[in-house]
Amino acid sequence: MAAIAFIASLNPPASSRAWYSTPHPTLPILATATGTSLRIYSLNSLTLLSTITGGHKRSIRSCAWKPGSSDTATIATGSFDASVGIWSQEDDDNEEWRFAIVLDGHESEVKSVAWSTGGNLLATCSRDKSVWIWEEVGEDDYETVAVLQEHEGDVKCVKWHPEEELLASASYDDDIRLWREEIDDWGCVAVLRGHQSTVWAIDWEPLSGRDETVGSRLVSCSDDVTIRMWKKSPGQEERQAQSRLSIIKSSSAEEWVEEAQLPKTHVRTIYSVAWSKHTHRIVSVGGDGKIVVYEEAKEGWQVVAVQDCGHQEFEINHVVWAKAKIADGTVQEVIVTTGDDGEVKLWTVS
Repeated sequence: MAAIAFIASLNPPASSRAWYSTPHPTLPILATATGTSLRIYSLNSLTLLSTITGGHKRSIRSCAWKPGSSDTATIATGSFDASVGIWSQEDDDNEEWRFAIVLDGHESEVKSVAWSTGGNLLATCSRDKSVWIWEEVGEDDYETVAVLQEHEGDVKCVKWHPEEELLASASYDDDIRLWREEIDDWGCVAVLRGHQSTVWAIDWEPLSGRDETVGSRLVSCSDDVTIRMWKKSPGQEERQAQSRLSIIKSSSAEEWVEEAQLPKTHVRTIYSVAWSKHTHRIVSVGGDGKIVVYEEAKEGWQVVAVQDCGHQEFEINHVVWAKAKIADGTVQEVIVTTGDDGEVKLWTVS
């Protein structure tokens, strides 16, 4: 079995719980949500570059870099104060940031924010059971294009497909819903049922290395301590109602099925799961402090590495893959974990 090796913690750590970290798609920087601030770290020096404050009254739960920003970096934040903030970098030194706009509409805590691949659409979700889609119509100008209210519980996570304008959302109601726009109206095209408790996080299979004969896949993790793999079922005209499959009665209905469950390793809630664009491995973290790495083989998904107590006795809230410069000066893909201890830690798999 491979080993997960600790590299370093980003310095300095936060003084309070850290919820979420996300690397910029092209720049060697990473943003971490902690308290009412965002901390911007360098993935070259592994040190703090700047702290963004002043936009939210309560803790920031999630953040997402806008793709395709060539002139300045732009990041969206979702807060427990029910608002969504959008920040723009004033210059290229990563130090000065401008609070460009606040998006109001949610009635309760915003749990997740996500930009579409093209960067023109922003999805947000909330404890108010809704998913909102916002469209950028001008500089610092966004309008609501959809309010989706079919979930029956707190919506924990939203993620856009890496190629299509297809949005996935995961909820306290144990379901995953997929949403598309047709004829200027967004609607639910599939419900993925199988989890027995809250679905905390989801991630799409990256385009690189994907088996085109299989098609798009989605991975999900849950309070039921399972990680499930879903795929679109092509060419089936008759759809049967099954525990792991739900049919939407519309012309745009899609059939998605549970393809597999990854080996059970966690013993407490799995909060986050991420799919590597480079190795195609999957990593998961959760309330038990474990970091688990999985790899797909001919006989199915296998556990290739486990790290216990990744943040000592603290829960690990989020995990993501990133590129960072390590001690020998090389840039490598690393696992980034974010925990209740305020630490953001970097790990390699060897």
